[in-house]
Amino acid sequence: MSLLRKDPILGRWIIISTERPKRPEDYTILEEPEGHAGPEDCPFCAGNESKTPPEISSFRAEKTKPNTPGWWIRSIPSADPFLNSEGHLEREGSGIYDWMNGVGAHEIIIESPEHVLRIEDLPESQVEKVLWAYRDRILNLERDERLRYVLIVKNQGAAAGSAIPHTHSQIIATPIIPKLVKEKLDGAKSYYDYKERCVFCDMIRQEQLSPERVIEDSRHFLVMAPFAPRFPFEIWIYPKEHSCSYADISKEQIMDLSRVLRATLGKLGKALNKPPYNYILYTAPNRVPRRGHWHSLKDDFHWHLEIMPRLMRVAGFERGSGFYTNPTPPELAAQSLRDVTL
Repeated sequence: MSLLRKDPILGRWIIISTERPKRPEDYTILEEPEGHAGPEDCPFCAGNESKTPPEISSFRAEKTKPNTPGWWIRSIPSADPFLNSEGHLEREGSGIYDWMNGVGAHEIIIESPEHVLRIEDLPESQVEKVLWAYRDRILNLERDERLRYVLIVKNQGAAAGSAIPHTHSQIIATPIIPKLVKEKLDGAKSYYDYKERCVFCDMIRQEQLSPERVIEDSRHFLVMAPFAPRFPFEIWIYPKEHSCSYADISKEQIMDLSRVLRATLGKLGKALNKPPYNYILYTAPNRVPRRGHWHSLKDDFHWHLEIMPRLMRVAGFERGSGFYTNPTPPELAAQSLRDVTL
């Protein structure tokens, strides 16, 4: 089992692998190119279900059995999980240091039975199924009282951290709220305590009034380049109707989001020659009442999705200072993407 260790200065938790620790010879300085395994070798393709751990859930045709072909979306445990679902947290201390067992969940959402490399190349109806799978897994994992947060991430391309080219997402559920997420929550709560309004809703209204950073304003979602982006062509997608949790998304919103997400990633790919990227879905912490329960959470937080193309390396200045340098103004990025026709 891995361990969670707490940094006593910054208060952030780090996952330390203890079962299969990597030694110096296990690392390489040069980045490996993205793999090109064909369907016959890809563990995520239909027909190769025996090459993955048994599925947790799936969207599949009637009368087809688990772990056989006939599925559209498949959720499986990670073969190399950051955190494990078995065991107790067992918080302990050693002098000034705190640690706990690496209890959590690490799952893979396989987004297509076909050997498709990018989610934006899927039909809109298939992207819709992916978004429903996110919701279903969040609702399921929230039932585990050991878990505090469920984070959905997508690593597109080897440079973005993907080891398998077949399109997929990851779901990581943690027993603590990650530090970056906590900073977002604290910032939103501080704004709400001062103005009694959601900062994200205010931001959406301001961007609509002055839409130079708006990429698309759909029925249910605003797609925008943020005012202070860390990375060139960074994109945020917000539901226009206030909601703290992605788990509360409606059918109409999912239908709109499937089109918006596919179109946004398609424009990004066309403008920048299909770059590697990460996207992250930020939602509310698990809303199980507990000590210090956050009663205003439903009013002050607003779920959203952030897309970050991997166009630059994060260097020493950024790592040492927390400052990011961005050579592309968000207004120019938004204009460039608005001009893309699919």
